[in-house]
Amino acid sequence: MNKSDEFHRDVIDEDLYEEFDDEELFELIEMERQKALAKSKEEKKPKRPFPKWAFWLIAIAMFINVIAILPKTFSIPALEFLVTSARLVADPAIDEYQESIVVIETETGKGTGFSISSDGYIITNYHVIDDTRDALAAFPEEGLFDAKIVETYPEVDLALLKVEGEKLPFLPLATETTFSEKEHINFIGNPLKFNGIANEGNVLGYTQLKDWDQEVLMLDAPVYRGNSGSPVINSDGEVIAVIFATLNHEKHGRIGLAVPIDYYHDRAKD
Repeated sequence: MNKSDEFHRDVIDEDLYEEFDDEELFELIEMERQKALAKSKEEKKPKRPFPKWAFWLIAIAMFINVIAILPKTFSIPALEFLVTSARLVADPAIDEYQESIVVIETETGKGTGFSISSDGYIITNYHVIDDTRDALAAFPEEGLFDAKIVETYPEVDLALLKVEGEKLPFLPLATETTFSEKEHINFIGNPLKFNGIANEGNVLGYTQLKDWDQEVLMLDAPVYRGNSGSPVINSDGEVIAVIFATLNHEKHGRIGLAVPIDYYHDRAKD
């Protein structure tokens, strides 16, 4: 794996989202609706791996969710965002990965975490649980748990939590962060007001941030607020990094940033 020697003094988007006003959001949704209508006229039979009625049921539910939360000012082409997730989770592997993704809730907000062992260890970002002593972790199937903060690594924005449970679903960690140029990856998290959203992207390489001693991964991927703590999963089903922010990069535009899993391994040994 080759690390970039470039030093980018770009500003991290700490809120992990771009703001759109309500009018812009309606335009985005209408744009996606027109795309869907045009595509349906071109194709007599849907290519999706689930029935047509199921797709439209999901689309209607998505639209209701978007309308319900418009006062919160969402910032994405919501329909496309959710349809992408619906397509991805039709893959049995992605569907299985979702079982290990947890919602981390604190007094101040919500983020993403993921289980790394059957006995309840969970990785998330440090900034997700910063300034709190109590946290909750909600699994999709196993339900809600009290989460104890076991270790924190603020210098790389990672934290280790523990819940009391047995035979919990979990994702295996790669022994080191390796990837090929523009390698395809998946990530699953709880962006905005949604939970368990699967998405995809590509690894661009490494970059050096102004206030970090170590390089982080750049992702060409749609990362939004609430994706903090989302695992970056390679084609082998292993976690190679943890999403923590976005960046307006001078060359690549708006990208996701992720902490290489190597940095967790290095600290967990101590």
